[in-house]
Amino acid sequence: MFGKKKDDKKIDYPRLNEVIKLSRDILKIVLILGIVTLIVLASYILREWKIFSIIKTILGILSPFFIGLIIAWLFDPIVTFMQKKGINRVLSTCVVFVVFIALIVLGGSLIIPSLGDQINEIINTAPNIIEDLTNFFDNFVDRLSNIYDYDFTGIKADITEAFNQIFLSITVDLPTTIVNIVKSIVNGGINFIFGLFIAFYMLLDFNNVRKHLLIFVPKKIHAEVITLTDRLNKMLKNYVQGTLLIMFLLFICQSVGFTIAGLRAPLVFGLFCALTNVIPYFGPYIGGIPAVIVGFTMDPLTGIFCLISVIICQFLESYFLNPVVMSKTMKLHPVTIMIGLLIFGHFFGILGMIFSTPVISCAKIIFMHFNEKYQLLNMINDNNEE
Repeated sequence: MFGKKKDDKKIDYPRLNEVIKLSRDILKIVLILGIVTLIVLASYILREWKIFSIIKTILGILSPFFIGLIIAWLFDPIVTFMQKKGINRVLSTCVVFVVFIALIVLGGSLIIPSLGDQINEIINTAPNIIEDLTNFFDNFVDRLSNIYDYDFTGIKADITEAFNQIFLSITVDLPTTIVNIVKSIVNGGINFIFGLFIAFYMLLDFNNVRKHLLIFVPKKIHAEVITLTDRLNKMLKNYVQGTLLIMFLLFICQSVGFTIAGLRAPLVFGLFCALTNVIPYFGPYIGGIPAVIVGFTMDPLTGIFCLISVIICQFLESYFLNPVVMSKTMKLHPVTIMIGLLIFGHFFGILGMIFSTPVISCAKIIFMHFNEKYQLLNMINDNNEE
């Protein structure tokens, strides 16, 4: 088969190597597709069996514990550093929590009143915004009709009907929406307070948390579990700390930009942009579009300045903040991130898109750990060569 001629029994090694390389690449693609298929199938089965709703309920009940665990996990390096400097761990924990609570109170007293007023302003002016949007699109369609000499009446009627439905929905559902928002804020505040108490007691003895958890793991794999959890811990800690810092800096930059642009409720839209920025690639557009639309309903110049502000802030985030703060934390190919966003977004919505990148990164670290130990990819390549 690989001979140069029928009467020549010498093997064509370059061609054979090409075939082996191609087979190896195809097998890797099949392996990746198989893993993706298994993930999708498992997610579908879990959703059909209502497992997700049960997990959601359990997570809701245990949310104070997870809040406390995350806070303790984030503050442990600071407390450990202070302990190495000769400060008692109990005193270090108390100092860190006093400073943390003081920052929350200070930030809340500065931001929450203004944020509340701006949310109230958005709620009160929502009908006017919808009306302004309707008029804006009506005028835009009329201009298109004049320019292209085409009857856009049907499109205009559909747009008007859509805005009327939105206006009706806001008018009817607004009281219920406000009540639900207030309930969510109150419940979130209570869970956060309980989480602070849990975090305080966990942080006092955080070094021994893993030791207590290792009781449930066979002793012969303790060393392997410790190595793996150390790698996961380092990656997740860098990701969370970097994400929070980027969100804070983006909130400041975007709020200042919207304020300069003259947008209503700049803090609200700035906060929304910062929160949605957690979603890779799609997040900046999800956060920026509402602000730009509201800006254009106020004044075309305001809309243009809002658009410029979003573009500048996202440029700074993408090319300066993200590379400097996050560096190569995730170490994932952009295509992998996009596929993860699509899959997690389909099954879990916005929350799935937020957690897809760290979950995939954790899965990669776990796979690479076992690959280093058992040489899984080398086994595939060896079988391929045979």
